[in-house]
Amino acid sequence: MAKVLVVIVTYNALKWIQKCLRSVEKSTLQADVLVVDNGSTDGTLPLIRTDFPRTRIIETGENLGFGAANNRGLRIAHDECYDFAYLLNQDAWLEKDTLEKLVAAHKPDWGVLSPMQLDARGRRDRRFDKKCGKYIDAALGGYHSDRLVVEVPFVMAAHWLVSREAIATVGGFSPAFRQYGEDDNWLHRLHFHKMLCGVVPAAKAVHDRAGRRPDRGRKMQLKCISTVVKVSDPNRDWRWMCIREVLELVGMGVKNLSAVPWRYIKELRARFPELKELRDASMRKGAFLLGESQ
Repeated sequence: MAKVLVVIVTYNALKWIQKCLRSVEKSTLQADVLVVDNGSTDGTLPLIRTDFPRTRIIETGENLGFGAANNRGLRIAHDECYDFAYLLNQDAWLEKDTLEKLVAAHKPDWGVLSPMQLDARGRRDRRFDKKCGKYIDAALGGYHSDRLVVEVPFVMAAHWLVSREAIATVGGFSPAFRQYGEDDNWLHRLHFHKMLCGVVPAAKAVHDRAGRRPDRGRKMQLKCISTVVKVSDPNRDWRWMCIREVLELVGMGVKNLSAVPWRYIKELRARFPELKELRDASMRKGAFLLGESQ
């Protein structure tokens, strides 16, 4: 039987954590659970200790961000010889057979597998559908199999089954990203190492983010972060992307009648030396997690 470590990064997760952890308890494929807490102050940890005493907890004492906190779990999964790490958002939960179906569908080339990510009403999560829906619909064509895997270029890290080989090869999340963009970058690096990302349509799980649509300002901020993602992509030419993304920010400001992208140009250019160093490091085996790039 596959050995799986479920890694959950928490930050004031009281609203969701009981349902999240209970879903792992009920899984038909039994897994160990590690919570990496980023300084919760809302009672998250007392609840876990009382209701889920078998859950291992790491307290960071501060908000390290999504990537750095998940790296703690990925390192433990690697060092303790787990076959897979399952990265699970605090506001997400499994169906009983989610892990079982994902593990059954796994083959060596697949570095990351995701279930179909649904919202709390049972419909495809809106961002998941935007990013993955066309690939899934084109691949299914009326054919259904528990072992069918649909290759996709990107899937959100709310539900990631990450193989041991992918952890050892790709490493951890880059410190270039504190919040948002880190999953894009990790998958770019997965593809750089010639490994695949896929969705298993027969497996389903929930990501509950109802009522949290970003406002216009937040959307603009995310678009600015996307330029860092593109510059950091090891599959693209560094010099050209530096030029291209500055021009992208200029065009973004004009298109959206916003000064935010123009102000971000100075910040992006100031970060170029750091981003180049991290991009180069990201191509090494086990980057940001194992060995000299840790």
